[in-house]
Amino acid sequence: VVAATAVAALGNPATFSWVSKEYYAPALGGIMLSIGIKLSIDDFALAFKRPVPLTIGYMAQYIVKPLMGVLIARAFGMPSAFFAGFVLTCCVSGAQLSSYASFLSKGDVALSILLTSCSTISSVVVTPVLTGLLIGSVVPVDGIAMAKSILQVVLVPVTLGLLLNTYAKAVVNVIQPVMPFVAMLCTSLCIGSPLAINRSKILSSEGFLLLLPIVTFHIAAFIVGYWISKLPMLRQEEPVCRTISVCTGMQSSTLAGLLATQFLGSSQAVPAACSVVIMAIFGLTLASYWGNGLRIRDIGSRFVPQASAGVSS
Repeated sequence: VVAATAVAALGNPATFSWVSKEYYAPALGGIMLSIGIKLSIDDFALAFKRPVPLTIGYMAQYIVKPLMGVLIARAFGMPSAFFAGFVLTCCVSGAQLSSYASFLSKGDVALSILLTSCSTISSVVVTPVLTGLLIGSVVPVDGIAMAKSILQVVLVPVTLGLLLNTYAKAVVNVIQPVMPFVAMLCTSLCIGSPLAINRSKILSSEGFLLLLPIVTFHIAAFIVGYWISKLPMLRQEEPVCRTISVCTGMQSSTLAGLLATQFLGSSQAVPAACSVVIMAIFGLTLASYWGNGLRIRDIGSRFVPQASAGVSS
């Protein structure tokens, strides 16, 4: 769906150009509600029982990724039309899709849901602060207004979903089967609109220069998230390492797109829209690779004949 949305938006902009920024907030609210109805009070109690993997994932999300994003943007000389939006995309919470990727990769799904929830809820404070620190000298950032916007489109629907799941199970049982489709439709709208509106910029020489740093950022985030968890002083189990990897490589770019449109300008929403497409394809491909029982360290042996096979023959 993500790939089809990108093709439709760039091939026939009229498909999504009608989606104005006034629709972004309710669309993102639909995505966040789909997260909230999966949560319970017990999920947050679990955080205190597993502080190490949660802390690793959270630090990777809000310390490693933002710094890595700034370094990559400067290294590639990213055009000013996209710079602030790209850095903002590196400063938002984890993506809902990362939980599905964790499931496909045979990772720790409970940890993924908890990490996404914690980073999403705390984004009300953390994202405006990080954005102000990292790009405040480049473009003016209204941190208070940004926090209010995140509060409305993130915290309110997530809290509503949590309350429904806690006190109105019957309602959740009715809406839960359709929520993945609602989230999919909302994601499509949030991706398609900035791609369609900024089609000329994306297909320009500047737009093509944007793709390489975004691809580099996501590949680096997947790798760093995995190997940080493997450090000798941390030594996390393989399912946890896979989960932190996909959670680090996939962030809520739809939220970044909304914030960029509201506070930075429509062109600054382009990096977020491109990021959604790239992270979804890369993240789900990596998750499927792991889910098939393969390991990154074994990639070389799949292309280089085993020496022992030659001796035995």
